[in-house]
Amino acid sequence: MGTITGTNKNKAFREMTGGEIRAVEGAGNERKFLISFSSELPYRRFWGSEILDHTEGCADLTRINEIGCVLFNHKRDVVVGKVNKAWIENGRGMAEIEFDTDEESEKIYAKVKSGTLKGVSVGYAVSVWEEVGANKLSEDGRFKGPVSIAKRWEPMEISVVSVPADPSVGVGRQEMSNMEWVLSGYERQLIINKNKAL
Repeated sequence: MGTITGTNKNKAFREMTGGEIRAVEGAGNERKFLISFSSELPYRRFWGSEILDHTEGCADLTRINEIGCVLFNHKRDVVVGKVNKAWIENGRGMAEIEFDTDEESEKIYAKVKSGTLKGVSVGYAVSVWEEVGANKLSEDGRFKGPVSIAKRWEPMEISVVSVPADPSVGVGRQEMSNMEWVLSGYERQLIINKNKAL
């Protein structure tokens, strides 16, 4: 069985590509789109595979529903819209987003509407991991190791992205600098070591 390894507030990214953005029908909804921003598909990180658990209580959608923004390429100073509502459905994170009307947002909105931009990404923080060893099963028996399962995670923002790291698969990642990857791995190992010592 897996073991819960504790907290980690690293921000990570994963992207959904191709057919993940759908316009909302009806008058007054021209700037609204339905998107899928996350799933349980295993994702390969440099330390191994990672899964975002979508069972009830694992994803904390409070923040994204209260103050959620839509960014372009994860740039915090390029806000192009808002998250009207987010929810979990059939093992996927879903959201209705709405684009703003300023000049910068209008450019992104037009490219999404025309189908030029199709990538969606979520920036998220994980507070509790379940580490599952090779050939072992997770506590709920749904996943086989080796894998790290995000048992408590929080979407921080949703982004429309231009260049997924791996466009040949449904889930990719926003490219991070080498230093960001090193720091992310270092912080993760510190948390694992701390929990082993407890």
